[in-house]
Amino acid sequence: MAHQSELIEDDILAYLKSHEEKTMLRFITCGSVDDGKSTLIGRLLWDSKMVFEDQLESLEADSKKVGTQGGAIDYALLLDGLQAEREQGITIDVAYRYFSTEKRKFIVADTPGHEQYTRNMITGASTAQVAIILVDARKGLLTQTRRHSYLVSLVGIKHIVLAVNKMDLIDFNQEKFEAIRNDYEQFAASLGFGDITAIPLSALGGDNMIEPSANTPWYEGPTLMNYLENVPVAGDSRAEQFRMPVQWVNRPHLDFRGFCGTIASGTIRQGDELRVAASGQMGRVARIVTMNGDLPEATAGQAITLTLEDEIDISRGDMLSSPDAPPTYARHPEAHLVWMHDEPLQPGQIYLVKTATAVTPGRVTAVQYAVDVNTLEQKQVPTLKLNEIGVARLELDRPISFDPYRQNRHTGSFILIDRFSNATVAAGMIIGTTPMESPLTAKRAERSDSDSGLPKRINLSEAAAGSAGVSVVDLTGEWGALEFDVSTSFLDYLGKGNRILFRLRDVEQLQAVALLAYDHTLSFEFDRTTEGVSILLFMRGIRSGSRLSGDDGIGI
Repeated sequence: MAHQSELIEDDILAYLKSHEEKTMLRFITCGSVDDGKSTLIGRLLWDSKMVFEDQLESLEADSKKVGTQGGAIDYALLLDGLQAEREQGITIDVAYRYFSTEKRKFIVADTPGHEQYTRNMITGASTAQVAIILVDARKGLLTQTRRHSYLVSLVGIKHIVLAVNKMDLIDFNQEKFEAIRNDYEQFAASLGFGDITAIPLSALGGDNMIEPSANTPWYEGPTLMNYLENVPVAGDSRAEQFRMPVQWVNRPHLDFRGFCGTIASGTIRQGDELRVAASGQMGRVARIVTMNGDLPEATAGQAITLTLEDEIDISRGDMLSSPDAPPTYARHPEAHLVWMHDEPLQPGQIYLVKTATAVTPGRVTAVQYAVDVNTLEQKQVPTLKLNEIGVARLELDRPISFDPYRQNRHTGSFILIDRFSNATVAAGMIIGTTPMESPLTAKRAERSDSDSGLPKRINLSEAAAGSAGVSVVDLTGEWGALEFDVSTSFLDYLGKGNRILFRLRDVEQLQAVALLAYDHTLSFEFDRTTEGVSILLFMRGIRSGSRLSGDDGIGI
């Protein structure tokens, strides 16, 4: 251990108590391939004396067998444990390691640099508070450096360490270091980071890792370990508005009814008023129950059971909140989506949307745009593929309680689950509710069509339908009656097994779509939404036995 305290010999209980009360910092290392991420973490573990004797013996043997340092200790092998990682000298999976110093406990995630492992990198970054972005001093900023910086900003990390590694290979040149720092600060100006600390390093040689290096007398900033020990933990959620998703209603006997969960943010005390986000009902806290007895107050991160003075309806999946600042309760969130599955996103298909403790069926109605993570450009796309990131609008079967992700990570995040395979297909970070149509647009549409008394004619063609799969025709901006002009190419598009999701303002417009289906022997399913009506139009397949080949049960 790095901190052989005298307390261990004199008072072991006092030592354990002090160790328990240390703050915890979670951080990640990321950057381009071969920038030295695994070597840096391995060196931190080595210098903090967190490598045990049996690990040391194995490390020495592995370094001679598969190491990249000519038989010398290869610190990266402490992290790269998969056979494929050692053979290729790269990181593939996310590796987590724990270590501690006199001041703080740490959990570090070593994340892969390759673009095809973006989903792994997002997984590691989702719980981190600090990101160490490594840059090879010889190469400067690369495409992967920019990509990882964007991903780090996406998951809400505010504290950034720009670790300019391999300074020994450029003779610790100050001018090159300053040029890299200036380039990065200019690039990252629009990403919303709280602070950026640039440190010249040699992870292999240990320069500026634990102690200041004699090779960089011109550098007056902190060492890497000094920074990690003293950086304030961003976003102390104890001071935020109270949020507790209900995980379980505990009723062991007639005289006890408690609501169990982990506090996502804020503080709760006996006698405080609470609000149920879904129903708006109010209640007052009678007891805060834990396995070690009742508490006068509880804060973020604690698992507790609340009992209330009033009998109100609360179920698993509900969210308890501060009465004066409840979360948003809506069916149509807009979110950043990170697609994590080999099969692309199918707009209109039903997925399971899992928030903190609730699971709700829902669908992606539209992909607003995808972000090119290498250039940060926005691209218009019909769907998202593996490792792609975009902004999408969702429509859920019932409202959920949420906060914007930038305000609260715990209540602003979700995952999409495939209903049939139970595979996690996407991770989502909520931006807010879907923007509604402006009153000016609605009035303009009402004047143009309703005043004339004539149906609005809509031309339907394959071009209007879009790409293969499920295309969305959004007519919620149209008022009054509708008529459709249908082209042969549009029917051919449906004949290929594609489907069209119509979104209408009101039920009176349903007649036009029903007439379209009747005239052309099409099938449809419909659902009522807060904006009006959603209708899925498709061409039912040829009957095969007792099953219709075109009916895959997608619903809408």
